[in-house]
Amino acid sequence: MDKRSDFKNLEHAAKHKQRIRNVLIYTFLTIWGLMVLFPFYWMVLTSLKSYGAYNSEFIPQLFTLSPTLQNYLDVFTSVPLADYLLNTLIFTLATTAIMLVVTVLAAFAFSRLEFRGKNLAFTLFLSLMMIPSELVIITNFVTVTELELRNTFMGLILPSVASVFYIYLLKENFSQIPDELYYAAKVDGTSDLKYLLKVMIPICKPTLITITILKVIECWNSYVWPRLITDDQAYFLVSNGIQEIRENGFGRENIPAMMAAVVVISVPLIVLFLIFRKKIMAGVSRGGMKG
Repeated sequence: MDKRSDFKNLEHAAKHKQRIRNVLIYTFLTIWGLMVLFPFYWMVLTSLKSYGAYNSEFIPQLFTLSPTLQNYLDVFTSVPLADYLLNTLIFTLATTAIMLVVTVLAAFAFSRLEFRGKNLAFTLFLSLMMIPSELVIITNFVTVTELELRNTFMGLILPSVASVFYIYLLKENFSQIPDELYYAAKVDGTSDLKYLLKVMIPICKPTLITITILKVIECWNSYVWPRLITDDQAYFLVSNGIQEIRENGFGRENIPAMMAAVVVISVPLIVLFLIFRKKIMAGVSRGGMKG
């Protein structure tokens, strides 16, 4: 009886410690989550305040009793935000589509095909990840300028159609597919392209979805290259358009309207991530597993 009693006491003490640990962990996560979400809350709150109400606040208020959507109307009527959104959509869809084709074909070649110097070529290819992207901007700028592609969608898209990281991620995923499937397909007379389309892509669909979503987010938030290669407002993306709005005085003077523009730009990405967050996590975990 004493042993049973001691065991129950130890079990009770362990459960009590676990409860305390869980309370501390969830309290910390809650506080951390509120800290992360507060800037988004402040952005939305500011966008719902009128210009006069915002400027009359001596101490910033954490809520408003008279929300308004006038700021959202202003950013679409006072500045060409709809055109910026359309340009960004065209840029994002075109770049992502071309990047997927390049990434799938390159990953298939490195993971399944056999050719002389493949391992050396892949090692050299991976070494490009050590080079900061900012170092090749000048080279890309000179190349695009000499090709007379400035202020064109082609000039915006071309430098972004290949990614070492995405090719590596998909190549690792392709490598997990058993070789027996490939050899069996070749015995049946299946071509490499058909094997890629019918077998490898369906199996690695989660990783492809992850790459697609990450590329969409990357294109949507692109700033440095579009800012450098375009000076024609007709080709501005949303990130550059927002900066142009601010520099021209509209956003600098009317902060609520500026926040409304940022909300409009941010909502599509937030919704996209919330819908596909599980697939993103699954794709990244599959791409990083071996065996």
